[in-house]
Amino acid sequence: MIAAVVAAAPAPTGFVAPEVDWLAVAPVALVIGTAVVGVLVEAFAPRAVRRVVQLVLSLASLVAAFVCLVLLWDGEARVVLGGAMVMDRPALFLQGTLLVLSMLAVLTIAERGGGDVDAFAPQASAVPGSAYEDAARRAGLAQTEIFPLTLFAVGGMMVFSSAGDLLTMFVALEVFSFPLYIMCGLARRRRLLSQEASLKYFLLGAFSSAIFLYGTALLYGVTGTVQLAVMRQALVPEAADLAIVVVGVVMVLTGLLFKVGAVPFHAWTPDVYTGAPTPVTGFMAACTKVAAFGALLRVLYVGLPQLIETWEPAVLAVAVVTMVVGSVVAITQTDVKRMLAYSSIAHAGFILTGVVAIEGISAVLFYLIAYGLSTIGAFAVVTLVRERDVEGGITGEATHLSQWAGLGRRSPLLAGTFTLFLLAFAGIPLTSGFTAKFGVFSAAVVGGHAWLAVVGVLASAVAAFFYVRVIVLMYFTASPHEQTVVASASPLSAVVIAIGAAATIVLGVLPSPLLELAATAATAPVP
Repeated sequence: MIAAVVAAAPAPTGFVAPEVDWLAVAPVALVIGTAVVGVLVEAFAPRAVRRVVQLVLSLASLVAAFVCLVLLWDGEARVVLGGAMVMDRPALFLQGTLLVLSMLAVLTIAERGGGDVDAFAPQASAVPGSAYEDAARRAGLAQTEIFPLTLFAVGGMMVFSSAGDLLTMFVALEVFSFPLYIMCGLARRRRLLSQEASLKYFLLGAFSSAIFLYGTALLYGVTGTVQLAVMRQALVPEAADLAIVVVGVVMVLTGLLFKVGAVPFHAWTPDVYTGAPTPVTGFMAACTKVAAFGALLRVLYVGLPQLIETWEPAVLAVAVVTMVVGSVVAITQTDVKRMLAYSSIAHAGFILTGVVAIEGISAVLFYLIAYGLSTIGAFAVVTLVRERDVEGGITGEATHLSQWAGLGRRSPLLAGTFTLFLLAFAGIPLTSGFTAKFGVFSAAVVGGHAWLAVVGVLASAVAAFFYVRVIVLMYFTASPHEQTVVASASPLSAVVIAIGAAATIVLGVLPSPLLELAATAATAPVP
């Protein structure tokens, strides 16, 4: 019987090689390939040259990937790898944003300025407080594995924001999440807090990924596909199995909103932002939002636009609660990193006001890059404000707000730059934050949600209070002690802070070129 079946089976026609658009996948391939090379560098390169080699490799790959994106911009949208990735203009814009922000993040990560500013543990595998860790510190060991980990995360984010199907989106989610779980536990000081943050992020991230995957399975069970473009045709509001579809959509959105840091999926954000090394916190706060919102826009407006009456009320409710909780709870914070964490939550709510209106996609794209540039600059400033012990030696970062009192007198330039970033977060005119908020609130009004814009403006007014409080503390409050110092910044951090400050001003005074570019990306047809 088996022989008869085998004999009746058609003869194989030979292996058919898949068609790969190498130019379209080149940006991601360059980043991921360089990350693999970085792993080999860690294994074979002498310890003395690893940091320089890793930094040069990382920056070169990010710049080369950005050049590839520029070459793709004027071409038609490309469906890559059988629909696994869609390289249309929204995807190119988001990937370009990720690459620009990642370049700045890599420079911050590479900071090794005077006064022992290194943010990363000398030996990540050492037990905190052990003799082995102390020996590694005295030997001057430096953590350089952080560079390939960062590139792996960037590569995953690039795929995540351009994924054409939910399965690819899930794989990309895991690719960029696992490096972040590790990176969060590499802080040089307060090692137990850092490892606790890493564990919390891993456990909650695993749950959210599982929820996302189960939602994908439900949608696949109803439609027979995971491709968003095909799902758009298969899902109709009048379907008999609409209840299963609704549950699947809610679970997929839960996984995405977790990465965004929206309420009520925000519990990980304050602890992880506080415990992670500050350069990693800045990288996460800027780049993870870009990737997650890119994926959220693609799911909602490519895969589920016909179900807008189903998901829109949920997104509206999440936007309101996120803005209110982020703004109000931030007032009670006494740690600058924790305050910026709740600020990040509030900004997620502001961006969601643009997400619910299709007219707001270009405003969301502009908001992501404006917020990202200011955020990385702000966290670069935080890395330089240090505390010292009674013997005068510089110890950990001075993150308690009381330690920032009088900073305007000790370091006027650094305090002035941080003030600029805070004003941008508050949405003060002539900063990038004002243009970004005006864009998403205007889109909400045009989309018929004027009340949502009113809530956003009120939440912004509340948020302005704790930003101004920090400014008053830096300039108009006497320092209760002189144990806070400003470490000398290397050219790397100086470049990051300068670019962040310049972008904050330019995008507030002359935002038209980037707004037009975002509008061009947002109006591109879906292939």
